[in-house]
Amino acid sequence: MKKSLGIQLSVEDCFYDSIISPLGNIYLVFSGEALVGVTFAKPGYRKASSPGETGRQFEAYFKGALRNFNIKTAFVSGTPFEKEVWLFLRNIEYGKTRSYKWLAEKIGRPKAVRAVGQALKKNPLPIVFPCHRIIESDNSIGGYSFGADIKRRLLEMEYYFGMDG
Repeated sequence: MKKSLGIQLSVEDCFYDSIISPLGNIYLVFSGEALVGVTFAKPGYRKASSPGETGRQFEAYFKGALRNFNIKTAFVSGTPFEKEVWLFLRNIEYGKTRSYKWLAEKIGRPKAVRAVGQALKKNPLPIVFPCHRIIESDNSIGGYSFGADIKRRLLEMEYYFGMDG
């Protein structure tokens, strides 16, 4: 379940804060005003005083009161292809799932199913850019950087809260 961000920023450039979620502590990493990472592993940056609006939006998401994040984000790593994949994830509705194949087709690269999977594995902003909504074509859960259990719990939570709207 522990995953580092896989990004190279100096300690001086970043700070973090954490929120308590139904899944455990989630660490939010910022560079300036932009959220640049979401992880379950405590990062090696200085602690911020408060996650502010970003933390409030995460808390609302876990209560089922927020469907789409409206926060400043930045990708400090990733190829143009990976960023294209991550950005497209915002088009997948809350509580819905799509396949890796579907995503590859939607970004105009129908033969890049494996590359899409690799891009999702490197997503530095999971939940905000909801890679957990991508599943296998046979409806099995598939992989997730934080583990299949976390992915399953996120999908179950979204399905539960999405039933009323």
